[in-house]
Amino acid sequence: MGGQMTKFIKKLVGPLVSLFFLLNMTSAGFAETTVSAEVGFIFNTFLFLVCGFLVMFMACGFAMLESGMVTSKSVSVICAKNIGLFSIAGIMFWLVGYNLAYGIPEGGYIGSFTPWSDASAVDTGYADGSDWYFQMVFCATTVSIVSGTLAERIKLWPFFLFAAILSGIIYPIVMGWQWGGGWLAAAGFSDFAGSTLVHSTGGSAALAGAILLGARTGRFDKTGKPTVMKPFAASSIPLVTIGVFILWLGWFGFNGGSQLAMGTFDDAVAVSNIFINTNLAACGGVLAAAIVTRLMMGKTDVVQMLNGAIGGLVAITAEPLMPSPLAAILIGGVGGVIVVFGTKLLFSLKIDDVVGAVPAHLFAGIWGTLAVPITNPDTSFGPQLLGVISINAFVFVVAFIVWAIMKNTMGIRLSKEAEKTGTDVTETGVIAYAIKD
Repeated sequence: MGGQMTKFIKKLVGPLVSLFFLLNMTSAGFAETTVSAEVGFIFNTFLFLVCGFLVMFMACGFAMLESGMVTSKSVSVICAKNIGLFSIAGIMFWLVGYNLAYGIPEGGYIGSFTPWSDASAVDTGYADGSDWYFQMVFCATTVSIVSGTLAERIKLWPFFLFAAILSGIIYPIVMGWQWGGGWLAAAGFSDFAGSTLVHSTGGSAALAGAILLGARTGRFDKTGKPTVMKPFAASSIPLVTIGVFILWLGWFGFNGGSQLAMGTFDDAVAVSNIFINTNLAACGGVLAAAIVTRLMMGKTDVVQMLNGAIGGLVAITAEPLMPSPLAAILIGGVGGVIVVFGTKLLFSLKIDDVVGAVPAHLFAGIWGTLAVPITNPDTSFGPQLLGVISINAFVFVVAFIVWAIMKNTMGIRLSKEAEKTGTDVTETGVIAYAIKD
């Protein structure tokens, strides 16, 4: 027994001595050293992969949020749209999207129409495959934003076709303008994780589709005011809430992973601060929406609180690292207020956005991007405004043209009879509610 104990102590001494040495080195300035290139490569790759699957889980969040916001006769189609668009985005971003964005010449406008290929090397800092995966889930997020806005009256397969165009061509082009080193990057535009590049892009494409598609039958009365009626009641507020919490969780990967590195002390601290600011902005958006709706309507609107969280998250996404915690709360809070008033604006214009994606993603994304110079001294208002205008104008115009061509050829809208019956029955054959004989 004594011999075994002696052997155990000998085995334990080595690691303890090493730990003691490392602790003393830290106090003597060890924190200033860096890891090897290969270890840094591993940590950076790990960051991309972990944050990537958090962002991938946002696809589930969008599916749950949208399923809860539509009426009970359109839930199954929402599920079909979301798993379909994610699959389409994955293929299109591999086929052409990645190199359209990252094959762009420095200061240029468009990359090459070629498939992604692996060229990993230690000196690049991370595995190419991890970067492709991380960027792909951003692409899919952009398309998810469009899905909910056009729910309950758009045909399934025309939507899939638009998803392929948006994920394979439109989004990669604007992505390359900044993240690929294109002309907006050269002009000094800054969008850390995509308030405009991702969220406003999705919101602009959704707005163009909503205008051409028109509102759901019976949504607005003759005076243009929103018609509040039972057929448009959300199918499940708890499901919407689950969806928002999943999106909130995924946003830590969205913003934290956009640091693009985890191999140094500074990077680890930066990712931690990004997590804090991301969370606080969402909190600010929720409470701001709650306060505003209570003051304006006398009741606290839970849907606006949930969308306020999204608005706050979108707003902080353009610059989640530099703000102080208080600034992050205020930026997110303004995002929540924008969601409330943006929703009222769409109602006044008779634009039917089923889930409130346009106010939460387009409007709050614009605010967040323009607010970057408030906390980041290395940016200025001019390039931010240039980026917001050029990206949203390009996306809206191109998306409008694509939607218009589809509308006048294959058709994009279901018939009134199909709307009345429900998209679950007419598009997928799923009957999830009772039908009287």
